[in-house]
Amino acid sequence: MALSNMACQAAKPKIKPYKMADGEGLYLEVTPSGTKYWRLKYRLHGREKRISIGAYPTVSIADARKAKDELKKEISTGTDPVLKRLQAAQTNALSQQLDFKSMAMEWYWKQVPLWKPKHADIIKHRFEKYVFPSLASFPLADIKPLMMLSCLQKIEKTAPDLSRRMKGLCSHVFKYAIATGRAESDPTYGLEAAMRKFKRGHYASISVDEFPEFLARLNGYENRVNRQTFLALKLLLLTFVRTCELVEARWEEINFEKAMWVIPAERMKMNLPHIVPLSQQSLAIFRELKELNTKRDFIFPGYYNPRKYMSKNTMLIAIKRMGYNGKMTGHGFRSLALGILKEKLGYPHDIADRQLAHVPKSGVDRAYDRAQFLPQRIKMMQEYADYIDNVR
Repeated sequence: MALSNMACQAAKPKIKPYKMADGEGLYLEVTPSGTKYWRLKYRLHGREKRISIGAYPTVSIADARKAKDELKKEISTGTDPVLKRLQAAQTNALSQQLDFKSMAMEWYWKQVPLWKPKHADIIKHRFEKYVFPSLASFPLADIKPLMMLSCLQKIEKTAPDLSRRMKGLCSHVFKYAIATGRAESDPTYGLEAAMRKFKRGHYASISVDEFPEFLARLNGYENRVNRQTFLALKLLLLTFVRTCELVEARWEEINFEKAMWVIPAERMKMNLPHIVPLSQQSLAIFRELKELNTKRDFIFPGYYNPRKYMSKNTMLIAIKRMGYNGKMTGHGFRSLALGILKEKLGYPHDIADRQLAHVPKSGVDRAYDRAQFLPQRIKMMQEYADYIDNVR
């Protein structure tokens, strides 16, 4: 029998909750506290479920029956009203912070565990410097392609390569927002067509034929530069590691007995440990540095703050003062070494390239141990150092 308003009002609380049926699954539940709730019992996919409609008398009998009819229509199409309500609540919760900065930082913190700390700091700095000043407070839905383009064009005036990197990062933010139901489109899509065309250049490096003159200038510069800086340049030449891998090196990475330098994975670009066989010439330089910086954690401590490592720009400035501004860089030692190993010493590309810590393109090769070709690399590094000693 259908409930009447009088029956609902007269229902008294009992020790335990009880139900008063209205029909078609709708009932009024009376709790021990005296509160009365409308609920609908239904079956979907073979399972019995319940959904709350509201409290009586705020929701009247007529309103409860109307809500019941609407819910039954949804159920008849296979829609679960409980699940629908949960999804709506989640979407509403996620929609509370829809401005670009909040979304970007939410995406950022999702990625941080996957990144190296230094890379994470760079990404955060770039958002704060280049994107947030223009877009931080705008709701995602209000950011249109033209606004995005305007922001990126400010960057590309001085850094066209960075503008494309920032476009990619912003695209990741919008794709994350789309995946989590808080955006419908990515305004960065297709913007490269309106951005300045440019050709990526390589790091400046001298050729193998120019090396003798460069080496003569480097040796002649020995008494005109800080000793640590000179030794750093010599080691960069002898080991051809990346500049950051050299200046951030710690003494615990150097094994003098085995003549090996093992750079840990967290300091390598490809997140894999790298073995650098040390020639007798390299070992001699490390021993001199050990005498200079015995009590320091870093092999190349900073000049003004020895608790930190030396600035990467220190060597670049020294190279410029040698007269090689725009002609040679710290990274250029890697290209130079590859040329000497292949052209002058006849080593195959695979062995030389592995010493550069480049990851093989082949998935099969990537599965091999990083010490592959190690005996050949030990021999190669000593021959390379001896070649440099004999260059005239």
